[in-house]
Amino acid sequence: MNYTLHQLRIYLKVTETLSITKTAEKLNLTQPAISIQLKNFQDQFDYPLIEIINKKIQVTGLGKEIAIAAESIINEIDNINYKSQNYKNKLAGHLKIAIVSTGKYIMPYFLGDYLKQNSGVDLTMDVTNYSKVLSSLLQYEIDFALISHDPENIKFEHFDLIKNELFLVGNSSSSTPLTGDKTITDSTFLFREEGSRTRLVMENFIAKNKIKIKKKIELTSNEAVKQSVIAGLGLSIMPLIGIRNEIENGLLKIIPMKGLPIQTTWRLIWLKEKRLSPIAESYLQYLEKEKENITKNYFSLPNHQ
Repeated sequence: MNYTLHQLRIYLKVTETLSITKTAEKLNLTQPAISIQLKNFQDQFDYPLIEIINKKIQVTGLGKEIAIAAESIINEIDNINYKSQNYKNKLAGHLKIAIVSTGKYIMPYFLGDYLKQNSGVDLTMDVTNYSKVLSSLLQYEIDFALISHDPENIKFEHFDLIKNELFLVGNSSSSTPLTGDKTITDSTFLFREEGSRTRLVMENFIAKNKIKIKKKIELTSNEAVKQSVIAGLGLSIMPLIGIRNEIENGLLKIIPMKGLPIQTTWRLIWLKEKRLSPIAESYLQYLEKEKENITKNYFSLPNHQ
């Protein structure tokens, strides 16, 4: 056999995502490049590792065993590289963070310069919903979780980043006046999927204020909700951080309503009993030093009243 480390990384990522498209996005490669390397890797085995059934990728029994072995090989090689760089007195290792979907508008700004300053640090950042973020945290799969609502029954430490505000928003070109409670009576509302904290906050607000919903539409990402509101499919309660450009450009409009905005704090949390790695410790030190400048440069929000 004559497979490469590059092929191992691609194969492992395909078995994790079960998607050529998602693998290409995560590895910053083209879909044809992924397909070619995957085929070259598969051709070295007498039995199939991956099968396409009903247009969906399925990993065979042998394929799963190879994936486990590939992950072990990759981890060992990465460990060798990290030790080599540490020997040269460079900070080296892996920083793993899970963030709720709206966090993608925040976290990159708090990571950019740190990664530039520490070229030996690799980053894995999983963007998912609230329940999956907490699951990763509790299973010790990550160093930090980025959330805007504190979990219950979990002992954790935290580092606050910026304030979070959630507003009721609608399509600014709607013929319905976007003022007062009359606007939202018998309206269509757009929700995130089950497991999303934004959905739970929205459901609690609607129940507390006895808002009648004409129709309920469920979408699996904040970006999908935003685009659907812009298209006029309905109203939604959304974090300002993810829609401020659309508000400034007139694509969305805040609907004033008593009890809004709902205010929370974006914060990194980690398990209280978990011992942080040297990489995680160094990242917290970086945040303590640079948080104020990052907030000033990127998150000075415009007046939305």
